[in-house]
Parts: sequence; C-alpha cells; structure tokens
Amino acid sequence: MKRPYIILALILLLLSNSLWAQNTKQQKKPNVLMIIADDMNGFGVNKIYPVVQTPHLDKLAKESINFKNAVCNSPVCNPSRSSFFSGLYPHTSGSYLNGSDAWNRSEKVKAIKSLPECFKENGYETWGRGKLTHSPVPEERKQQMWDNSLARNGGFGPFPEDQQYWYGGNKFKSVKAYEDDQVFPDVWNADSAVVFLEREHKKPFFMCYGLWRPHSPYTAPKRFFDLYNEEELTLPATHQKGDLDDVPFLGRMLVDSLKNFQGSEENPDALVKKFLYGYAANTSFADWNIGRVLEALDKSEYADNTIVILFSDNGFHAGSKQRWGKATLWDMADIVPMLVRMPDKKGSVSNATVSLVDLYPTLVEYCGISKPAQQMDGQSFHYLLENPNAKWDRPSFTSYGIKYSSVRSEQYRYIQYPNGTQELYDLKQDPYEFENIVEKSDMKEVIEYHQQFIPEKWAESTGGRLEVNRDFDEVMRELTPLHRAYGKKSKKKNKRKEKQK
Repeated sequence: MKRPYIILALILLLLSNSLWAQNTKQQKKPNVLMIIADDMNGFGVNKIYPVVQTPHLDKLAKESINFKNAVCNSPVCNPSRSSFFSGLYPHTSGSYLNGSDAWNRSEKVKAIKSLPECFKENGYETWGRGKLTHSPVPEERKQQMWDNSLARNGGFGPFPEDQQYWYGGNKFKSVKAYEDDQVFPDVWNADSAVVFLEREHKKPFFMCYGLWRPHSPYTAPKRFFDLYNEEELTLPATHQKGDLDDVPFLGRMLVDSLKNFQGSEENPDALVKKFLYGYAANTSFADWNIGRVLEALDKSEYADNTIVILFSDNGFHAGSKQRWGKATLWDMADIVPMLVRMPDKKGSVSNATVSLVDLYPTLVEYCGISKPAQQMDGQSFHYLLENPNAKWDRPSFTSYGIKYSSVRSEQYRYIQYPNGTQELYDLKQDPYEFENIVEKSDMKEVIEYHQQFIPEKWAESTGGRLEVNRDFDEVMRELTPLHRAYGKKSKKKNKRKEKQK
C-alpha cells in the first residue's frame, strides 16, 4: 500500500519543482532599458565630428553592439516614433510628417498593440518618462501603455526670453548657457529614472527614458558650453561646397539652404559654427544625463539582467547638404546612433542595415514574450545580438512623404522621388554622399536591386506639416497627382501662417 503513496509524492514533488522552475524563469525574464535621444546624429557615438565630447556614450559603446548602419524609418520625430513604438512603417500607418498624429488619426496605429502595451500585457512593469511618442496619446491608451504617471515630462525648453540669443527670428533657434540644472526636463526625468532603478521590483520591467536634447533650442547648463571654444570650431568633414549640384529638383526642395535663418547678420558658415557650438553643448548635456541613468542601473541589482538600447529618433544634418535640420533622404538625416548593451557587456560592431522598426519584434523575441496579434513590418535581429557578424540581407528603408523613398544597403544609398528622379551613392568610397553616381552605366544592376525594396502600396497620409517652406508652384509642376491634394492643403496652411505673422 505504501508504493502508490510514494509514487504520488514523487509526482507532487515533480509538479512542485516544475512550478518553481516556471516561477523562477518568469522572475528571470530580462529587463529592458530603452534610452531615446532627440535629433542625435553620429557626431559623438560614431566620431563623425570628434570635437563633440560624450564620455558616457563612449563607455557605453565599448560595452555594446554598435549598429553603425542603423537608420530611422522617417527622418522627423513624430512618424519615426510612431514607427518604432508600433512596429509599422510610415507607408503602412500613413504617418509621414510631423503633425501627422498617428495615435489619434491612423486607423492602423489605433488598432495595434504598441511596444509598451505588449510588454505590460506580458506581465512587465512599464515605466516611461520624457519625450516618448511626440504626439499626445489618448489618456485611456496612455494608461494601457505605462504603469507610472507621466506628469512633469517637461518640454523642449527652457527658451531664452531675451531675443539677443535668438538666431533666425524664433526661440527654437537660440543658443544660451544656463546656470541652473533644474530648469531642464531631461534632468527631472533622469532623476525619476534613477529613483525607479533604486526601487525593488517584483516583476521584470520595461523602462523608457526619452531625452529632449540635443534637439534645439541650444540651451544647456554652462559647464557643457565650457567644454568647447566657439572660436576654434571648424566645419565637420560632412560639409562640401556645391554639394547640391547633382541633386534632383525634389531633393533640393527638401533643403532650406539656411534660408529660414535669414535676418541673422552672420554669414552661413559663421551661423553653422554658432549652432555647432550649441549642438555640441546639448549633446554633451544629453550624454551626462544618460550617464546618470546608466550609473544607477549598474549600481542596482538589475544590472546583470537588463538589456540597454540607446538610439535617436532620427539623424541630423548640422549643416551638411546646406541643411541644418533633418527631413531628408540622405545619410546624415537618416542614420541614427544605435547601441545595444547585452548583460555580458561585450563590445562589438555590426554593419547590419537594421532600422528602428525592427526594435519591436527584436525585443519581443529576446525577452521571450508573446507576440502581438498584428502583423509588424519590422524584422527581428535577435540573432545579431548573439552574433553581431551574422549575415543580415535586408536593406533598410526610409521615407519622408508619399513615394519619397530611400533604400540603404551596406555599400549604397539609393533615393527615388515621386517623379522618378534618382540618386545613388557609394558609401564605401563616398561616405558623406558628395557624388551622385546614378547615371554611371555600370550601376544599373545596383539600382534594380535597391528598387525592389520600395513599396508599391502607400497608405493615405494622416496629414502634418513640411519642415521646409517650399515654392509650391514649382513643386506642383513636379509632383505626381497622388501628392497634389496634399500640396494644396499645405499651401493654404502656409498662407495662414503668413497672415498670422
């Protein structure tokens, strides 16, 4: 009679061990720390402009996989953030421009589970603070995304009230040093991130710290301006006179040639150096805040089980191609710094042409959580986290507006505009895209290869605004019928702005 009881006891013991193992596995799910900078290019992380001092990012790069060819899927804040939080390309969501407000206007985005929603539904504690989605998310959905309150997230400021610090007639184009750290939202939000990491967490966490810097205005604590001598700054290697001479009309129409800074008494080169001074200070300021959050993680009990992903929502020209900002289809606007630190902190470099839309499926797979029901456009690069040198045979894709297409492989960037005009650059020979080689006879196969990654279907635009005021009469003669309705709406909007001035 004893034998059945012994067998039953063994079965119960095995079940108990199994449940214990499952609970332990659940507790051991990796944490995620996602750090999002705003308008940060490769000046610091990838040493394109080595003048810029980023000691904390330098340390992180040594401990991370540096995806040097990573790109955004739209070179402006709103649609870029919509893409990586949803896992959908702009041509799927219809969010192409700033002001597109995907979280309220895109039926596709409204219907899917966002990245933080997915983690929260899988038992993670979700924490977010700072600049995250750019456009506002409905309150009910915000609660589905984040466990914490997003109060006191701040904004782009502070903005100098004294117009002597304005360059170009508005407060966003200002350069000024401040004495007090506590007037900056990046500091408040880093403080909150540190407190979160010092707490005890019973569940795995997904946390997202979004910085407002190095985005303009170029205001930062004085000690970060003191790192640089404005008079000794030189133009980066990305600059070349006449760089737009071989660019098609619609490409040139994405560029303002610094016209929006007219009214400044400084010449263009001096103006670029002034902004470089501010951009460098802002970048170093962002680096300091990032360092504080990373230090808090490394001092915590969660350091050995947390994956860290640092990236920017888009790149930034900083004067190259006669463009200060972003919103173009060239490398300086589209390439983003992307560092992925695994718990073992082994540093390496990957040349894979991943993009921000790939982050969602990658994190889902790495953390072993249930995939969302929706079809995502991104592709997981989970296996690259284990072997950064593994093959990745998918070029990245970036768009800015309907049928403005840019395909980037390791060696080439191919650009196609709505009217069929093109650009092609050999990035191994010409990393800053000075020579458009699309007309060379031996480039036909290269062009055809890249063209196959341009989508055939483009979602209807959810609206928004252009970053550069264009001559719409000229543009309308060049654009396809698909764009004409949008162009008329933008022209009316610009006329209203002129009346307000």
